[in-house]
Amino acid sequence: MANTPQAKKRIRRNERRAEINGARVSRIRTFIKKVEAALASGDREAASAALTAAQPELARGVAKGVLHKNTASRKFARLTKAVSALA
Repeated sequence: MANTPQAKKRIRRNERRAEINGARVSRIRTFIKKVEAALASGDREAASAALTAAQPELARGVAKGVLHKNTASRKFARLTKAVSALA
């Protein structure tokens, strides 16, 4: 158990941040699932629109530090490739 006031404060802060970051990652996953669902249905218009909405979410995840830059880049590249292949 933490003894110093600063360590106690860090524990409180980490709990708050974990909740916020978890919600952020969940939101990103939801956007990615929307793209994948549109891909599965074969609807290129919906997939393209969902991809356009997912891209800023991935970028925001990187900016906020919940996703690694290369992870977001890889996910976006794979989704883009899949949407392009529908044509």
